[in-house]
Amino acid sequence: MHASVTSTELLARLRSSVDPDGVITDPEVLPSYERDMMPLAPYGTPLAVVLPRTTEQVQAVVRACAEHGVPIVARGAGSGLSGAANAIEGCVVLATTRMNAILEVDPDNRLAVVEPGVINLDLRGAVEKHGLFYPPDPSSYDWCTIGGNVATNAGGLCCVKYGVTTDSVLGLRVVLADGEVLDTGRRTVKGVAGYDLTKLFVGSEGTLGVITRATLALRPLPQAPGTLAAAFDTTGAAGAAVSRVVREGIVPSLMEIMDATAIAAVEAHLKTEVGAGRGSAALLICQSDSGGDAAIRELAAIERICLDAGATLAHTTFDLAEGALLLTARRAVLTALETYGAWLTDDVCVPRTKITDLIAGCERISAEFGLRVAVVGHAGDGNMHPTIVYDPGSADEFARAQRAFNDILDLGLRLGGTITGEHGVGKIKREWLAREIGPVGLRAHRAIKAALDPANLFNPGSMFELG
Repeated sequence: MHASVTSTELLARLRSSVDPDGVITDPEVLPSYERDMMPLAPYGTPLAVVLPRTTEQVQAVVRACAEHGVPIVARGAGSGLSGAANAIEGCVVLATTRMNAILEVDPDNRLAVVEPGVINLDLRGAVEKHGLFYPPDPSSYDWCTIGGNVATNAGGLCCVKYGVTTDSVLGLRVVLADGEVLDTGRRTVKGVAGYDLTKLFVGSEGTLGVITRATLALRPLPQAPGTLAAAFDTTGAAGAAVSRVVREGIVPSLMEIMDATAIAAVEAHLKTEVGAGRGSAALLICQSDSGGDAAIRELAAIERICLDAGATLAHTTFDLAEGALLLTARRAVLTALETYGAWLTDDVCVPRTKITDLIAGCERISAEFGLRVAVVGHAGDGNMHPTIVYDPGSADEFARAQRAFNDILDLGLRLGGTITGEHGVGKIKREWLAREIGPVGLRAHRAIKAALDPANLFNPGSMFELG
């Protein structure tokens, strides 16, 4: 009875804190806010979903939940792949999608100030009108939000040249667990005053506060890209080409790799020969956005390296339509794999010299568990996405997919890598985070969480258990 009364009181507080239609309790609608795109991560049904429009409304929601001892899970568009935004039973999901204003674009200082619900692609389009560029480009850039990108420190295809989200974040506005507002960072190019709290909140997956505003660094709009595709008979040859590109100091704006399984799936899906019709073991797709003679030199150097490494075909184009088609092949991998069943994509990052070993290891895991495993990823920074295909109607295949997922994480660590390059830890890799960072690292994480969120209000159980 007490819990019911408390829930009723809390819901009344929430309804008074946001717009009249800003609290959702409809049992038919709540399930659409329960989880993100990761099928393995646990989730529960929230008590309610709230949709604030302002920082002040977020403050009111946080204070109401804190007073009633009800946890808050912040959420963007739900495009995540780690369960970081998954609801826990009886929580309040705070969805920031209505906070979607681009508040400022400052071309002279090359920065933008945005609310967390702004769609990544919308921001790109808005700043492009000023001759500027926002680099982070997750594969879901046409529907994921800046707030979610910041919370998970998302990456994308352009990381090899431009870095991940944190490299573009100058400052944040964050609502803390006591409802107070913290402004971090700066608007200047340089600044070393105090601890770098901005980077602490970037990638914290909603465990330390709710991001309500971000100040983002912009770059000059790059030139239209030239594109190179190179096919290889062995993954070892492709890996040797990647290592040599890095060693020679060439920095393309994009360098992606697809293994034989990914190539075959995309060719069947798009009905085209992205692997040059040769049954290629690996395909590299590179771009240069340096423009003019610089781009010609970069791609010519990469083409020479690929041929020297044993590429059976290397083709460079400066035709934008043709380049876009080649990139479509890379972006279509997950959609293509859906032809064979449900997919479960992993996210490990290894030293670039170990990419070949990772692909070979995934081939062994595929054979061991009798499941299709396609490897695709960002060769320029070693962030690979082995993707396991399974029959969602088969409990046995799902269990094997789970074991394969964990074996890939183990393989990544044994190769000197990390359990996540851009998707985050969320609720699916908690035990693996503890293994990677060790007891001292875990103790430091828990101490920071306790200092900023002593009542464990924000996203409890995500990233790590309090112990």
